[in-house]
Amino acid sequence: MTLTNTRIRSLRPRDKAYKVMDKDGLFLQITPSGGKLWRFRYRLSGMEKKLSIGRYPEVSLQQARDTAIDARRLISSGGDPAFDKKKEKLKNEFIAGHTFGEIAFEYIENIMAQNGRAEATIIKAQYFLRQLKPDIGKRPIDKIEPFEILAILKRLEAQGKHETAKKCRSFASRVFRYAAATTRCSTDPTTMLQGALIKPKPNHYAAILDPTNFGELLRAIDGYEGNMLTRFALLVAPHVFVRPGELRHAEWHEINLGEAVWKIPPDKMKSRRMHAVPLSRQVVGYLEELSASIGTEGYVFPSVRSFKRPMSENTLNAAFRRMGFGKDEVTAHGLRATASTLLNECGLWNPDAIERSLAHGDSNAVRGVYHRGLHWNERVEMAQWWSDYLDDLRGGSKVAHFKTTRKK
Repeated sequence: MTLTNTRIRSLRPRDKAYKVMDKDGLFLQITPSGGKLWRFRYRLSGMEKKLSIGRYPEVSLQQARDTAIDARRLISSGGDPAFDKKKEKLKNEFIAGHTFGEIAFEYIENIMAQNGRAEATIIKAQYFLRQLKPDIGKRPIDKIEPFEILAILKRLEAQGKHETAKKCRSFASRVFRYAAATTRCSTDPTTMLQGALIKPKPNHYAAILDPTNFGELLRAIDGYEGNMLTRFALLVAPHVFVRPGELRHAEWHEINLGEAVWKIPPDKMKSRRMHAVPLSRQVVGYLEELSASIGTEGYVFPSVRSFKRPMSENTLNAAFRRMGFGKDEVTAHGLRATASTLLNECGLWNPDAIERSLAHGDSNAVRGVYHRGLHWNERVEMAQWWSDYLDDLRGGSKVAHFKTTRKK
């Protein structure tokens, strides 16, 4: 006799568990405590197996029968419903134990750090994680919906942080792709959000592009009376075309004053490739003077608080402000724009040589390697010409006739 809801409600517990059959392998197990548990019995490869379906009345009689029908269909196609349920349970437990915050931290520590990403890049990634963590940090990564991330990004946009919103989406995407590659989620929910964000306006670093005005800055640097380490960093920075972070993290073992070359290792470069910087006589002179005061161990421009740490990222810009130059006039990063603009305008140098000096990557890797070798001699000559040109500007010369200035 098949079960009915009336009959099920009338079933009472006994000293030992007992079964009441329904049909086609479905039965109800009554426990001594009064629990009524749905079970489905079937045979597979000659072995009897059982599938737990749930507790009555949470799982109704009709729901239990529907589940049994689905199980029989799976068995007829060669599947095993009990095994599939166990696998799904393990998957859910696995996913529940892997939150977005945990996997993002793992990605930063195991992928970014161990692959030699620059310290500044890792610090930025940690910042992006802090923006995302309060809302989705404790959420199982495979359960996160696109709208959850969009809400965070729109909140950042409402605060005027358009660039931060864009980069947070990009960081989250990398975390989801890493989780997918390690079988802890199946999709990247951020992919559909790219068109939903406000496009940030380009943020150009303030730079002095007029030679006369740049001469005023060079004279101000010459007269800088602040910290000695800051003064030498200010003296060197306009000559070498490097990014501020690359300058701050320079170490003496990377610099060969005898050969007048500074070889920046890949882990300190944005391009992740070694970059050689030819040093002019002026730069060599500044570094020899500095080394006579602080030695040649560790950082070239260490922090004023500890020689074990590099100079703070705000030091040079703060020095420009103390000298009276506003943040909309000049920045440490803007010195690269000054060099690029004036070197290109003078018409004396191959644009590829200028690009190599600025360590701008080449989309064609083979072409990039070829050009780095091809333009080295020209870059050495250009570095010396540029330092001589800066000396002329510092002295008050307008140096208007570029084409007669280069020494053949």
